[in-house]
Amino acid sequence: MRRLAMIAALLTVAACGSGGSEVAEVNNDWTGNEIKIEALEDDKIENVVCHMAHFDRGVLDRLTKGDWFENPSNGSISCGVTGPVTIGDISLKKGGEQVFSQKQSLIFKTLAVRRIYDSDNDSLIYLVYSRKIVDGSAKMSIATVPLHGHEVRWTGR
Repeated sequence: MRRLAMIAALLTVAACGSGGSEVAEVNNDWTGNEIKIEALEDDKIENVVCHMAHFDRGVLDRLTKGDWFENPSNGSISCGVTGPVTIGDISLKKGGEQVFSQKQSLIFKTLAVRRIYDSDNDSLIYLVYSRKIVDGSAKMSIATVPLHGHEVRWTGR
């Protein structure tokens, strides 16, 4: 049983790796479930940082409930300006562009972050959502970064 738990833990780490830098782990309960907070930097936008929170199931929870290789699709995001903003060559299309993704299962389920520029309100919008082929993207969260009043330089136009 111990060996099985170890194999499940290793496969979970391989399947659900991260792309941001981890800022915090908050123990959610005694079974090892955690809420993780990661700092995400947008490669094309300098001095805007986003913090995304997501759930990470513990080994005991995985063993008792099944779904060994899957985390919930929940994610929350908040973003802010940390200095003079430099905007590179970003998509100005209505759908924006994906700037981050993280596997939430061995196959098919991904937590993704898209950046969208709202030109009417001179704001950046960051959307975190689940990309699961079967169930769609019902769970989402957004953060808005108003650019008005900040020192902003565009280099990609």
